[in-house]
Amino acid sequence: MSRIVYVSGDFLPEEEAKVSVFDRGFTFADGIYEVTAVIDGKLVDLDAHLARLERSCGEIRLDLPCSRAELAALHAELARRNGLTSGGVYLQVTRGAVDRSFPFPTGIRPTLVMFTQARAMPRQVSRGYKLLSVPDLRWKRRDIKSVGLLAQVLAKQAAAEAGCDEALMIEDGVITEGGSSTAWIVRDRTLISRPLSNAVLPGITRAAVLSYLAETGFSFEERAFTLEEALAADEVIVTAATSLVMPATEIDGQPIGGGQPGPVARRLREIYFDLAAEGGALG
Repeated sequence: MSRIVYVSGDFLPEEEAKVSVFDRGFTFADGIYEVTAVIDGKLVDLDAHLARLERSCGEIRLDLPCSRAELAALHAELARRNGLTSGGVYLQVTRGAVDRSFPFPTGIRPTLVMFTQARAMPRQVSRGYKLLSVPDLRWKRRDIKSVGLLAQVLAKQAAAEAGCDEALMIEDGVITEGGSSTAWIVRDRTLISRPLSNAVLPGITRAAVLSYLAETGFSFEERAFTLEEALAADEVIVTAATSLVMPATEIDGQPIGGGQPGPVARRLREIYFDLAAEGGALG
């Protein structure tokens, strides 16, 4: 059965969903995207994703074509029409379709595209991610969730060719983040992740984990860390809407901890699922 896709006001079979070749998302990567997880039929942390969407659009002076409430309703309706119980909803908004010219055009309506992707989201995982360290080649405004993802594509392709699940990007001797995830290390029941800035995306799953961390008995330290620290850590964790809370058990072929998913990662994933059943850790 074909998926139903949303394109600028219309719900369409995916075979009929079209965007202009002049769309600035195609010609300039002039757009913003978000991915919201769906677990047991519930949209998780949707409000937080939409707040980040509004911020990213504001940073590039891109007007959203509808309100946050309308976007929330579109997410729910698209998931319902596709019978989505596990996976995610992808949203992309671009500046719209107009003849190619670098400056911002005026008088055109932004393009809004949404579609669902079904994927298994198990509560427990039997193995951790294998990571490959790569240079971070991205632009300087990584806090903006831009559709310009070529550097991440190259990083993740290198990881895939090395038999790994995710890339671990490094700049100036420290880890920035994963190819599409926030990176953490664990030392003595303390989670360590770098501070938010223009250098990293403010992860929604990162914020969700921090929102319930106090009740776990684990502590948090916000600072940069090196690849060497990650290799020597008790655990390494990556978080994202597409993978939730995932243990990483290997970096560049070297095992982390005992080479198995660690207790901190397993506990955080369990709590995340418990809160997702209530509608998401961030509400």
